[in-house]
Amino acid sequence: MSFIRSERKCVEILRILKEHQEPIGAKRLSELMSEHGFTLTDRAVQYYLSYLDEMGFTKKIGNHGRVLTSAGIAETERALVDERIGYVISKLERLAFKSNFNPETGKGNVAYNLSCLPESQVDDAIKAFDEVISEKISFCSSYKIIDDDPRIPEGQTGIITVCNITMDGILQNHGIPVKMTFGGTMAVADRKPTGFVNLIGYRGTTVDPLILFINAGHTSIDKVIKTGNGVVLAIVREVPDAAVPTVNNIADAMKEYGFMFPIATGSGIYNVRADPYRTSIIAYSGMNLIGHAVEKGLDIRTELGAGNIPFSIFE
Repeated sequence: MSFIRSERKCVEILRILKEHQEPIGAKRLSELMSEHGFTLTDRAVQYYLSYLDEMGFTKKIGNHGRVLTSAGIAETERALVDERIGYVISKLERLAFKSNFNPETGKGNVAYNLSCLPESQVDDAIKAFDEVISEKISFCSSYKIIDDDPRIPEGQTGIITVCNITMDGILQNHGIPVKMTFGGTMAVADRKPTGFVNLIGYRGTTVDPLILFINAGHTSIDKVIKTGNGVVLAIVREVPDAAVPTVNNIADAMKEYGFMFPIATGSGIYNVRADPYRTSIIAYSGMNLIGHAVEKGLDIRTELGAGNIPFSIFE
């Protein structure tokens, strides 16, 4: 097995270079990678590019940036699809396993997303986030401004938000087999969800569905906040029918700590296919915070599932 099959960041760099005919520099590569859930500084990208040069997969074109070599093109075609399919959900499931938040005590670890944006835009981001939280179309009302993380580029500020996969970890810790099945866009009318417009399965995608919908401009979160009508991001989970009462009890306990979960539970609801043995749990996504900031024109980049941290950091 070649190195490229075990290094996902390198695979992503090669994928981006393959999609562009012109040379691309480290700064632009960093921006493009963030759109697919990889938050890397320009310096970190330079490190990976040097490694790829040594492997013979990329070459530098003066001061213009890098392009793929013929060997890089061949390796990318072999590694790209099988390396990336299923990666998103596998990464999130690892974070779920490490999420041990206790809804009875409010203690324990949660999974988080890390967003970075220019320092000058922080106040606008806070306003955008707070509007989503006030509308109750997020997963959790907590977020944290940070500036001492090495992953944050110079001149930028970081914002940590609670990742939805935390819920999967909590349910698993209560003995409930849960499966995050879809990410999608949910239509809202008169401030009430009416049904999914689009759904993408987590098991067969190479890109997180919610980032895809945000980057494609398929949301109108600001419109929902201002008029009560529009399109937001939501997630579908499935649990055994017998587990629903326990899920509802857990959700009720979590509300004390600012969690907004779920929208509804049921079979065949909101345009989701019915399952004879499992119940769908529909929840708004915490990525509505990020989507609203993007709609506001903020230069925000987000790494989904950046790690696990104690929930107490948000207090």
